[in-house]
Amino acid sequence: VYERADRIGGLLQYGIPNMKLAKTAVQRRVDKMTAEGVRFVTNANVGQNVDPKKLFESHDAVLLACGATKPRDLPAPGREAKGVHFAMEFLTSNTKQRVHGDSLNGSFISAEGKDVIVIGGGDTGTDCIATSLRHGCRSLVNFELLPRPPIDRAPDNPWPEWPRIFRVDYGHEEAGAKFGRDPREYQILTKRFLADDHGRLRGLESVAVEWTKDSSGSWKMSEVEGSKKEWPAQLILLAMGFLGPEAYLAESLGIKLDGRSNFEAKHGQFATSIPGVFAAGDCRRGQSLVVWAINEGRGAARAIDIYLMGSSYLPAPGITLGTAVSV
Repeated sequence: VYERADRIGGLLQYGIPNMKLAKTAVQRRVDKMTAEGVRFVTNANVGQNVDPKKLFESHDAVLLACGATKPRDLPAPGREAKGVHFAMEFLTSNTKQRVHGDSLNGSFISAEGKDVIVIGGGDTGTDCIATSLRHGCRSLVNFELLPRPPIDRAPDNPWPEWPRIFRVDYGHEEAGAKFGRDPREYQILTKRFLADDHGRLRGLESVAVEWTKDSSGSWKMSEVEGSKKEWPAQLILLAMGFLGPEAYLAESLGIKLDGRSNFEAKHGQFATSIPGVFAAGDCRRGQSLVVWAINEGRGAARAIDIYLMGSSYLPAPGITLGTAVSV
């Protein structure tokens, strides 16, 4: 297993804060796999300091499970201000600081004593909120572009669709306990980042937006006149999702991508456009949950077993429970 970071575990190791997932649980599983004979190579960034073509030449099959790590940016004026960071930069530096201690002080991003704005919701945004609170931030706001969801299902969101309803996650609850209110501000559009004379972030300018349906039934966004507002901030965290795997790996491989820039491979088969090369997890399906990564990892193991041996008894959830299948 080749891992670009200095420790094994991917997002479970450095992307998910300790209060959600103790790293002892991750290390316990890594130790178990090591004892079973799995060899882990850290600081090995395939496509950067590891030649993927040589890797393929020395192995009968290769699985790409590198995640969807390219973050969605917000290219508003002033984006270069010192203090605007991607969410994963912030979360990873926080976890590394806890793991390595003072040896990484230079890369640590602190929210202590700062006015913090988190742009984007979801699990990553919530983790940024909770981590900023633990650092001791002075204030905290979470911007959401869309309207606040209803308490109950809307008429256009019937079962069995995923219920798009208002939820309070652990970070929102903790922020409410500290500051007396839910940190989320809905229907807010960032117009520009504000910096001082030294290029340091001092705030953000926003406008409110309205969402209306046009004659075709599609939602359209429009800015609310006279709603311009400045928010103080010395730290802004961009948690707006991910666009797929890093481009350098696909470019070095010449692998075929799908319409969303993920590695193209059919679920259940997991084979890419290159014979003997398979893909699973977020780099294949797009950003998702760890339960899907587990599902696809087991499915890919079965697909590779069939590719190498002609048949497989390996169980794969959603595909088979272990019945032998031959090519």
